[in-house]
Amino acid sequence: MGKRSRVCVLSSGHRATDTRVFHRQAKSLAGAGYDVTLVAQHDGDETVGGVRIVALPKAANRFRRLLGTVRILKLALRERADVYHFHDPELLPAGLGLKLLTGARVIYDVHEDYPELVLAERWLPGPFRAAAAHVFGFVEKRLARRLDFLIAATDHIACRFGSGRIATVRNYPVLEQMRAGKARNSVEQRLVYAGRLAEERGIGEMVGALHYVGAHGDVRLTLCGRFSSPSYERRVRRLEGFRHVDYLGWLPPETVWLSLIESSVGLVCLHPLPRYVVSLPIKLFEYMAAGIPVVASDFPGWREIVEGNHCGLTVNPLDPRSIAEKVDYLLEHPAEARRMGENGRRAVERQYNWESESAGLLAVYEELAG
Repeated sequence: MGKRSRVCVLSSGHRATDTRVFHRQAKSLAGAGYDVTLVAQHDGDETVGGVRIVALPKAANRFRRLLGTVRILKLALRERADVYHFHDPELLPAGLGLKLLTGARVIYDVHEDYPELVLAERWLPGPFRAAAAHVFGFVEKRLARRLDFLIAATDHIACRFGSGRIATVRNYPVLEQMRAGKARNSVEQRLVYAGRLAEERGIGEMVGALHYVGAHGDVRLTLCGRFSSPSYERRVRRLEGFRHVDYLGWLPPETVWLSLIESSVGLVCLHPLPRYVVSLPIKLFEYMAAGIPVVASDFPGWREIVEGNHCGLTVNPLDPRSIAEKVDYLLEHPAEARRMGENGRRAVERQYNWESESAGLLAVYEELAG
């Protein structure tokens, strides 16, 4: 493949501005000289950052996403790309179809341990979840092996597929974004959480912890993201600690970044579900990049990152009082908290950054060319 090889990136479930799909991968490929088209949910067709976006309407539900697969396949065929790179498991049949119909190279980008997600689906009757997860995992592996390459977001996900043409490309922060500003000492004691607002992500426990935080003035928690459901939002709003919350809703990445660098502590207190224990949450590294200390769930891999780099504290994520104690410690020791924030930022500059990680993505494309 030459420098202007055509790449078509496909997603039925992510918005065109998704951090992994667009801000990291698509823009990096365009910057490396590839002619990149992204087919994903967007308000309209346009070209941004060297990436031509072909807009899909937002799917109302998962069923409509599945129905939209045929439309995505038609749009993808029009592109006559040399490489098709898709980001959703429901697009596996479309990926196989593109390989058979066009002879192009096809990449499956695996963001999550999807069988574990099936196990967590509450709408499935309990006795059927394990069977459904097993069947999904079996089918996913069989179909994926017929493609040209797999890219996984973590080593744990990569290991699920065994050997073969597979690479791990992690969601580390972009250093260019970090240069937009540096953390400052906030007069106001402000905590922050950025991401999906769901029960299993510990939103209730983090809001509940505000009730126990010591006498440091009005300690505020900024929540950036969408609630998983209206019913869960109502439950959280009824908590005593919510009167100390500033709920900003969904924000574009550049605005989230401003919220991070103006905060005192970053919270990432996900519940100890199997898929989270082995995950690498982007918000953890974004807090580190913003130069603020973190309070993170006490999972082995996370503990190695946080304590190994002396950039924060780990905690039992199911205990609001324990979360409050860790927050209190950081607020009561501002000099140490500042050092932790600086340590985290240096660790990102040295190791956990997209500029280094993107080399793995480009190596996949170079290997396909060979």
